[in-house]
Amino acid sequence: MSGTDATRVLVIGGGIAGTAAALGLHRAGYDVTVYEAHPDTAEDVGAFLTLASNGMRALAQLDATDAVTAVGFPLTSLRLLDGDGTELTHTPLGEVADPALRYRCLRRGELNAALQGEAARRGVRVRHGARLVAVTDGPHGVTARFADGRTAHANLLVGADGLNSTVRRLLTPGVRPRYAGQRIFYGYSGTAAGPDGTGVITFVRGSETTFGYAVSPAGQPYWFARVSTEPLPAGGPAHRAAWRDELLPLLRKDSTPAADIVAASQGPVMVTNATEMPLGAMWHRGRILLIGDAAHAASPATGQGASMALEDAVVLAKALRDQPDAQSAFTAYERHRRPRVEHNITVSGGISRGDRNPSRPGPVVARPAEPDQTLIRQLAWDSPLSADPAEGD
Repeated sequence: MSGTDATRVLVIGGGIAGTAAALGLHRAGYDVTVYEAHPDTAEDVGAFLTLASNGMRALAQLDATDAVTAVGFPLTSLRLLDGDGTELTHTPLGEVADPALRYRCLRRGELNAALQGEAARRGVRVRHGARLVAVTDGPHGVTARFADGRTAHANLLVGADGLNSTVRRLLTPGVRPRYAGQRIFYGYSGTAAGPDGTGVITFVRGSETTFGYAVSPAGQPYWFARVSTEPLPAGGPAHRAAWRDELLPLLRKDSTPAADIVAASQGPVMVTNATEMPLGAMWHRGRILLIGDAAHAASPATGQGASMALEDAVVLAKALRDQPDAQSAFTAYERHRRPRVEHNITVSGGISRGDRNPSRPGPVVARPAEPDQTLIRQLAWDSPLSADPAEGD
């Protein structure tokens, strides 16, 4: 299905998955418009994240490496401590030999703004303040209707509107993410504790928490904690200073830097539920396709959510470029993506739920591994995407 036919695509959601998909589709020759509910680039939304080497590889295929490496900072090694503060391992992280493929730590809003800025530079339209309320999929195209009265018509619609996706609710009512067993706390501290230095992400396997932090070049620790407990009540505040006081007694049960880092936090602490999508959920119907967290959200234990979304963007663009029609492209996309992302849901959810038993804490992060050659071929922009992964790329 050639983008030279000027096929119009609506992308609902201007976050990581949506904006990256727009970059990929634009590169493949499609006429793309992104509709984002938030009134601006959402620089203040969300906590921080890490992009793994596979996510950075996907960015490279979108020619967006420079836009993203202009923000955040690289991570080159992983350190693991036990509850006594003893170092268990210190190992290289990801593909450290290539600066463009190194893990990167950055605030979610920074990544959103960088991708949207790159989209604008390339002439991709991003419409802010557009909250989707309805979609009509007809024989001649798909129409999106927004809360402010706007409508948009196109050949295809990509739902990249995140965990609480409106597109998913309209496409598959009743399918929703479920709690994965942990609350996730995020914050930023004023001073570094210990001699870690920048470039290192440290995980602490505590008695009641899994804690992690990385120190920015400015000396500011970015930290998170995973705590096995009941889910947050619906509609409760995500940001508040009191979350720090709830977390500190758990961290002080161990002899690690974690409690001091959290005690030095600046500003309110953010907390969210770890959630995951059920396996086997529908991803596409007619002219509509779900990608990113809207399709396959996983608990954040493996740290792969944003990287998986970037992979989605490349594979979707290649599928629509290389397959003869939209239905063939959507089917090929799903065949390539579902095994990988659902494996991540399973592994990440297992880590989260395994942390309920402190005597069997399990892994705290996916170990660095050799590059996946199948994934490299799948993402390579100049390599055609087959209709079925079994046929090879």
